[in-house]
Amino acid sequence: MEMPLWYKQSGFRFTMSDGRMLYIDPWDIPKGEPKADFIFISHAHPDHFDPAAIANLTHPKTVIIAPEDVAAEIETAIGIKPGVEKNIEGIEFSTVPAYNLNKPFHPKKNNWVGYILNLEGRYWYHAGDTDHIPEMDKIRAHTALLPIGGTYTMDAQEAAEAANTFKPGTAIPMHYGFVVGTSKDAQNFKKLCTVPVALLTPYFSLRH
Repeated sequence: MEMPLWYKQSGFRFTMSDGRMLYIDPWDIPKGEPKADFIFISHAHPDHFDPAAIANLTHPKTVIIAPEDVAAEIETAIGIKPGVEKNIEGIEFSTVPAYNLNKPFHPKKNNWVGYILNLEGRYWYHAGDTDHIPEMDKIRAHTALLPIGGTYTMDAQEAAEAANTFKPGTAIPMHYGFVVGTSKDAQNFKKLCTVPVALLTPYFSLRH
């Protein structure tokens, strides 16, 4: 499966071989993008849960998966907690806790999540907004999308330490370049990682 398209922050679009579209944390998505068959939301902050983007991307059969506090605001959404496994319309996924260890922005009690998605036989871990939490060290994934911006999440060094611990096949930095973090952080992350790193170019910057 090809690399996902990175819009900005933690927003990605995966295109399945059957043409279905899966979005994670779509934020400030340009109008006219393909409609979503699946939308996964990691938590309630506005750069991850963007009702306007969701409204633009959905069609009558779009499946929306989100933590319970977010799902309560979307009539058709399926609410989830950390530590669940599901198969919805052929998309297998599990949820992983996502929280801060020494910051107040993402409390563990909120039950916000990261996702491990089985997409056509490859496991993709989207960490959401998180620090390097103990639960992360048990993850097995072909590709890991990890926040590196610091302030609200892991910084580049902490994210590299996480990647070097659970060793995904490829690590992709995210959550930098728009609110916090810079391209220098991405380069530092790549330098510090002992696993392969792919640096994606935000689709937002390609269009603007």
